[in-house]
This record gives sequence, C-alpha cells and structure tokens, in this order.
Amino acid sequence: MPKVVMFCTPYCPYCIRAKMLLDSKGVEFTELRVDKDPALRSEMEQRSGRTSVPQIFIDDFHVGGCDDLHALEAAGKLDGYLFVTKDAV
Repeated sequence: MPKVVMFCTPYCPYCIRAKMLLDSKGVEFTELRVDKDPALRSEMEQRSGRTSVPQIFIDDFHVGGCDDLHALEAAGKLDGYLFVTKDAV
C-alpha cells in the first residue's frame, strides 16, 4: 500500500471527514499537524500550493483536500490510488 500523508488540524471538520473516509477503507496514514508546527504548514504550502487543510498526498500524488478525496471516491478512482480492493475493505 502506498504511503498516505495528511496535513491537518484536529478541529477541522474537513480533516475529520477525510480521516473518516480513509479509516473506513482501512488505510493507514500519517497525520502532520500544521497547528503544532509552523514549518509543517510551510512544507504543506510548498508541496500543495494551497493554504487550507487538509492536504492529502498518496505517495507523491497530491490528492488535494477533503472534497477532492471524496470526489475520487465518488468516481470510483480512490481505490486505484490506494491499491485497495473491495475484498480488502
């Protein structure tokens, strides 16, 4: 399974929704809390070109935010990026 990284804050409702989707698929991911470390926020902005959270990466692929993650799921494409089969869910 690829490495999934989410730049986030604990109180952001979009971060919570994105985590819930990944959790529902059994995906392990690393949370990088930008509220605790300004350097992480700077890294997030440089990597994504965006200032809002969450910003989600699957390996080097920038998924985007929560809406982008859910759009991939709605289009049936998220599992392909995560290499998760329906049998594994």
